[in-house]
Amino acid sequence: MLHLIEQIFDTLGSGPFPALAYIALFGIIFAESGLFFGFFLPGDSLLFAVGALAAVTPGKPFEIGLILIGTFISAVLGDNVGYWFGKKTGPRIFSREDSRLFKRQYLISAREFYDKHGGKAVVLARFVPFVRTFAPIVAGAVEMHYRTFVTYNLLGGLLWTAGASLAGYFFGQIPIIKNNFELAVVAIIAVSLLPVVVHRISDQRKERAQREAASK
Repeated sequence: MLHLIEQIFDTLGSGPFPALAYIALFGIIFAESGLFFGFFLPGDSLLFAVGALAAVTPGKPFEIGLILIGTFISAVLGDNVGYWFGKKTGPRIFSREDSRLFKRQYLISAREFYDKHGGKAVVLARFVPFVRTFAPIVAGAVEMHYRTFVTYNLLGGLLWTAGASLAGYFFGQIPIIKNNFELAVVAIIAVSLLPVVVHRISDQRKERAQREAASK
């Protein structure tokens, strides 16, 4: 897995457009942070993986400093886009029908998360798959004060991007990990993706049950 990720980003980072690897990374973080169709993107495992790559193969293509700065800015900007999208659409977003790129259930989950935690949800949601993408949209739809949102957005974006990237970076520097690096990273990524898989299976079961109930 790590070797595949390394090959992909190394290919993007070579040739006449070495910035493509960074553009791909920052684009994914931006989309997952606030574009409702970005909920399926693997932000946690990606941040961890590129942090680890920066430790093992510095500069090929990633440097940890650029990762920290670029992903933080991308995450904050993505959340801002989500906030203004939610503010523009307003409460009617909660009655929007499902589509291939939009899942109303995730939006409702984000709303429930927001109702439970208040403004802190913008920070806490960074560490919750699916909810992370929809939390800023909910904040905009319920008209959270923008200055309050920005404060939580900056804090959450910093904790998430720096935390995940540096965890991978320091993980990649442990001697015993270096000797079994690919196996270790595959295990970590698998664990980080487990909630996504479980969530997806649960959704499929609910959809199947709804179809069966409707057909009776």
